[in-house]
Amino acid sequence: MDDDLANVKGVYDRLADIQLVDCREQYEWDAGRVDGAIHVPLNTLMAGGGPALDPEKPVAVICRSGNRSELATMMLQARGYKAHNVEGGMEAWEAAGLPFEAPDGAPGRVA
Repeated sequence: MDDDLANVKGVYDRLADIQLVDCREQYEWDAGRVDGAIHVPLNTLMAGGGPALDPEKPVAVICRSGNRSELATMMLQARGYKAHNVEGGMEAWEAAGLPFEAPDGAPGRVA
């Protein structure tokens, strides 16, 4: 069931089975990211850019708080993807104590 892709715990539990798209800006991505996430800033996504996603795999979209990812989710749905907005974004991820880190392996922070 894909209903669990709207919450951070459900996304974390299914990271191996889904595509997690992080639509934050570069400085936010550099501050801390979920291992395995695909970075596609919102503006890039809106312009139709970014890496090719598997249309057969569910997509969860995350940003800092859930606002930008909601827009990105609608864009991906319009393009035929099974996309879900991660409610609360990286702020909820951090609050739930789920792992994320900076590129150098240091603990991540939400910028």
